[in-house]
Amino acid sequence: MDAAVPHALLADHIANPDSSWMCGRFGAIAEFHRDPGEPVALSSPPVLTAATDRGAVRIDLLPELRPVAYETVSKGMSWGQGVALCLPTAMARMGGHTTVTELGPDSGAVRDRDRDALLFDLGLGGRNVETCVRSADPETIALLRSIEGKPLFTEGHAFLHRLPALSPHRVFRCRLGRVEVYQPVPTADGKSPEGPHTHVRANLLALRRHHAATVPVPEGYFSGMTLYPAHPLQRAGDDHDGEPIGFDRDRYDAFQAMLQSYGDRELLRGKQAAHDPAASEQDLASRTERIGFRIGQRQRKWLQAS
Repeated sequence: MDAAVPHALLADHIANPDSSWMCGRFGAIAEFHRDPGEPVALSSPPVLTAATDRGAVRIDLLPELRPVAYETVSKGMSWGQGVALCLPTAMARMGGHTTVTELGPDSGAVRDRDRDALLFDLGLGGRNVETCVRSADPETIALLRSIEGKPLFTEGHAFLHRLPALSPHRVFRCRLGRVEVYQPVPTADGKSPEGPHTHVRANLLALRRHHAATVPVPEGYFSGMTLYPAHPLQRAGDDHDGEPIGFDRDRYDAFQAMLQSYGDRELLRGKQAAHDPAASEQDLASRTERIGFRIGQRQRKWLQAS
């Protein structure tokens, strides 16, 4: 595969405010979103960045990058879509810290002003992703240093209690890049803000999975970054939990082109079968084909109505 093809694709999407990004692993993710018209600073290859006052994303355009486009079955008449950005597992390895660890000044910060602040890995495990916080605040640094070398969830109660008030930058990073979140940390009973935010779930981290079972990361690869192109169903709300209120054919066609280039052949066969009135899901040989059939049926209804 010509490396310039996915690299140009990623450059187009990092400049598109309708596209979103995720860095992390199962149970600990950071998301970057921005609004149309929101001021943003962009950079060009070989490193792609987008930074707003609320957060930032960085993509390192490594030649080994392998994009994997996929679709999943969602509730109602919808479906999910994304592009997992993968590296060979051995190349994707990071520090793998299991205790709070000071990493020094964050020289890889997207913005120049953040590069003298100290970066701390929170020690949430995972060989291929580091879940970090960054701060120049003396109180935050002192609290983190007081639990350095200890597990966060059992020894870091004082820090976790103070986390919403201190709100250090959250920095989730892997070999392909990072997502940085500058917005305040919500309280335990608060809702995540619109725009860049993070989710950390100790119960999901305990399962020690690299990614959700519905994401088809190839054997021997790891995906620490995911691109979410704009979904063709116009939904209400930043978290896409609203009901579909329209169908954008241009968005649909754009992602289908990505799926043809970087998607699973079995999924595509199943989707194609869904357009044959005589075809049945039970006739398909694999689980992936059957999933594609269900997705194709949902999309066919929107296509016919458009």
